[in-house]
Amino acid sequence: MEGRSQKSLLNLLLALPHGVATMSYDIPGLVETSNNLATIATGGNEVVIGLSTRSSVASALKALRDRIRSTAELAGASVEENEPYPGWKPDLDSKLLAVVKAVHLREFGVEPKMKAIHAGLECGIIGEKFPGMDMISIGPWIEHPHSPDERVNMPSVEKFWTLLKAVLAELAAKRAA
Repeated sequence: MEGRSQKSLLNLLLALPHGVATMSYDIPGLVETSNNLATIATGGNEVVIGLSTRSSVASALKALRDRIRSTAELAGASVEENEPYPGWKPDLDSKLLAVVKAVHLREFGVEPKMKAIHAGLECGIIGEKFPGMDMISIGPWIEHPHSPDERVNMPSVEKFWTLLKAVLAELAAKRAA
């Protein structure tokens, strides 16, 4: 790689957004939109930069991807984009969430701990296919996700199963009424 190309590559790497782009206005402490420089591969006269961009808000995801494309094109790079993982913004006023919270309180005697995370969830894929669907994401506690140490916390599986059965029974009773 010659001097001018090296300078363009270094400028591109410095200009590409990396890290948190925006935080959620609805959920304190939750990352809404981010980008990370995931990989750099070299071969011959080519450098391939892989980025991982995600957001719970589709318009924010598109805006960040457009910014990345513009930055790369200004540096003289070509851009290839894969289909993005669809975002999903939790609905804090969800009727389903209210049922789950009430059932959790009834079954375990405490309010559930609700958390939103900055990660890809199946809710994004399902919500894209069924816009407006009332949905939440629940499950057992996963320790060290996406690492060689990933494992499920076994006591949380039993608690999750108890909750799921009780929620389904509650929903079935409401539907029958």
